[in-house]
Amino acid sequence: MNTEELTSNIQKALDEIRPFLNSDGGDISLVDIEDGKHVKVRLEGACTSCKINQMTLKAGVETTIKKYAPQIETVVNVA
Repeated sequence: MNTEELTSNIQKALDEIRPFLNSDGGDISLVDIEDGKHVKVRLEGACTSCKINQMTLKAGVETTIKKYAPQIETVVNVA
């Protein structure tokens, strides 16, 4: 999978999870993809101060991204 396809697949994953985040007043954006296997995202809005945002990141965001791009190893939130 080339960089363009990988970026597109990750955007599709974020588009899938975005409605759930939006319903709680939050959002997410893709910041960077490093070495084709490490994704940096930015949780926005209500997600920045949510006490369970790390659980959301692991259980929701990372799982969904890996469904679209199985080669991804890590997903981290950058402030």
